[in-house]
Amino acid sequence: MARVYVGLGSNLGRRAEAIREASDRMEDAGAMLVALSPLYETEPWGLVEQPRFINAACALDVPWPPLMTLTILKGIERAMGRVSGARYGPRIIDLDILLFDRVHLVTDRLTIPHPGMLDRATVLVPLADIAADVVHPMTGRTIGDHLGDLGEISGVAPYPPGCRPCAS
Repeated sequence: MARVYVGLGSNLGRRAEAIREASDRMEDAGAMLVALSPLYETEPWGLVEQPRFINAACALDVPWPPLMTLTILKGIERAMGRVSGARYGPRIIDLDILLFDRVHLVTDRLTIPHPGMLDRATVLVPLADIAADVVHPMTGRTIGDHLGDLGEISGVAPYPPGCRPCAS
């Protein structure tokens, strides 16, 4: 089994329910859900003129190699109604492999660790809730350290509003 960290996001429809449904579908596909972060409502990244996102991160133990894991996650996205659209545009569900054990992989279909993850509070805040001590395989530093590098965080709030995050 490999330990995989997946970023989950949704900004269309019933956003929080989409996150929960995606995590259930990952388990139905044969992954073991080890942890699911609290939910966060976040400002859109990339294409900013769109609805706010709900974001989370999960840790999974999977029996598949990276590219098979990607194929399974993309199948879940399609089964949940995701359609192709503008890059960084609105979507009912988005599932991104952030880390896969200590693998470094670059192909035309998949890059691990996820490129850009270290610059995005929308990724690092929920990931740090479940993996603050996990070491990024390319930098040798922890996810918590990288989150600290971002400084003051804005545009990321516990969801539902008023909910207290699990970790601080």
